[in-house]
Amino acid sequence: MKSNRASPTDRPAVGGDLVERVLRGGYPEAISRTSSRRRITWARQYIDAIIQRDVRDVADIEKLDQLPRFLRALAQTAGQMCNYTQLGGQVGMYGKTAARYVGVLEHMHLLKRVDVWARNQLSRVVKTPKLQFIDSGLLAALLDLTTEEIQQNRTRFGNVLETFVFSELLKHASTADGDYRLMYYRDADKYEVVIVIENAAGNIVCVEVKSAATVKESDLRGLKKLAGIAGKQFKMGVLLYDGTETMPLGNGIWAAPLSSLWGS
Repeated sequence: MKSNRASPTDRPAVGGDLVERVLRGGYPEAISRTSSRRRITWARQYIDAIIQRDVRDVADIEKLDQLPRFLRALAQTAGQMCNYTQLGGQVGMYGKTAARYVGVLEHMHLLKRVDVWARNQLSRVVKTPKLQFIDSGLLAALLDLTTEEIQQNRTRFGNVLETFVFSELLKHASTADGDYRLMYYRDADKYEVVIVIENAAGNIVCVEVKSAATVKESDLRGLKKLAGIAGKQFKMGVLLYDGTETMPLGNGIWAAPLSSLWGS
């Protein structure tokens, strides 16, 4: 968190190139497949192998046949606050059982529970975490989301894009010097920030994600709200969007291409 500027990228990926990258995900086995059909086939086979083999090895789970349906239900709520009772109800299981299944899938590195950011440490404990998948390619396969659908309607692309950004930032956080936590922000007035990166000193960088190529004032409402709450702890806000320019938007907030995540 030394820089107060967003890093430019020399080769921004936008439009169809960005969609392709997000749907591909981050697994080398998926990236090496040359067609979307082959990547989706690999993703589904990988998920089946985890359910039938790996989960059985690490946990004593009854009714393994429920896991595929449960995983698809989780995919539909990716990036949202988790309600175990509602999740379990979709596949006919109790809330406590759903919570246990989520814990197993988290252990398998398929998804991660993300805590809410709050200045008060106790508030973080009592507030509801959200569930975030680790890989956007696997999530897209679970959702049956295709390039063709996104070309017609980007409604379902937003959550998969947020998953992709979360995954990229998680990689950076795990390899960076220092200790960084990835959280999110949401308050009773429905102000939200998709990702809040906090270091050991309590300083934060806030990240919003937008799948469109334009930036509007309303896109900044969550970043501005959190900047006011965090005060001196707020070091920078970044709105990642499907564009090519890095632009200062005032008050420590920048707009930057989504490909800044892997740019120079």
